[in-house]
Amino acid sequence: MHPLSNIAITAARAAGNVILQGMNQLDRLTIETKHHNDFVSNIDRAAEQEIIEIIHKAYPDHAILGEESGQLGDSSEVTWIIDPLDGTSNYIRGVPHFAVSIAVRENGIIRHAVIFDPIRDELFTASRGQGARLNNQRLRVSTRRELGGSMIATGIPSRDFTHLQPYLQVLNKLIPQVGDIRRNGAAALDLAYVAAGRFDGFWEIGLQLWDFAAGVLLIKEAGGLISDFAGGEDYLTTGDIVTGNPRVFKALLQRIQPVLGALSTVA
Repeated sequence: MHPLSNIAITAARAAGNVILQGMNQLDRLTIETKHHNDFVSNIDRAAEQEIIEIIHKAYPDHAILGEESGQLGDSSEVTWIIDPLDGTSNYIRGVPHFAVSIAVRENGIIRHAVIFDPIRDELFTASRGQGARLNNQRLRVSTRRELGGSMIATGIPSRDFTHLQPYLQVLNKLIPQVGDIRRNGAAALDLAYVAAGRFDGFWEIGLQLWDFAAGVLLIKEAGGLISDFAGGEDYLTTGDIVTGNPRVFKALLQRIQPVLGALSTVA
């Protein structure tokens, strides 16, 4: 395994330990509101600091983009993109569905990815050109060939309602055509589940880079497809994502693009 992946795994597991320890004292959490329906706890910050210390001990010159710390360093070659606790709203309520997400971007390209679910001890990893794995077992996206019977995950807008109505228009269009739709509250795990074939597809509006950088590589390395709502490759900038196995991805995009495609075109 590549040294950068090893450090990412070590950091993700260390952050996972911090998160699990915090689960034993949820009533003592310090919780702040960053924006409408957007929360941060002392555990988010402690987990992120644990990750940063491990990375900088091994690679002191590397830059870090963290959800809580922002941009640290200005390295143009290597940047670590970290979400120490994706699914904070679940976590602070004791809902056991959240994850640590770490991606390594080299010269603008995401090369390594780790998503760790400490509750289930599931470690999703990928390195560019080397495939994706779950606890060392090779991952592949699902083989479902059509929307009928498919399970699709999404993130319902809960912070910015600017595009709520077109989102609901897409949702109303899809509900009769798919097997089921899930809204779990942790985009990193949704993407990891697409890579693992648990979900057949996923879409969401306006994600932050740390929410999906690792998941994007996992899906690509597991044989899935991903685009913005216009069918282009600006999702790293816009955060507007459609993804799935090749057949389901195409069917999803065909239904999403006429309604939401203009968002990515404008961006």
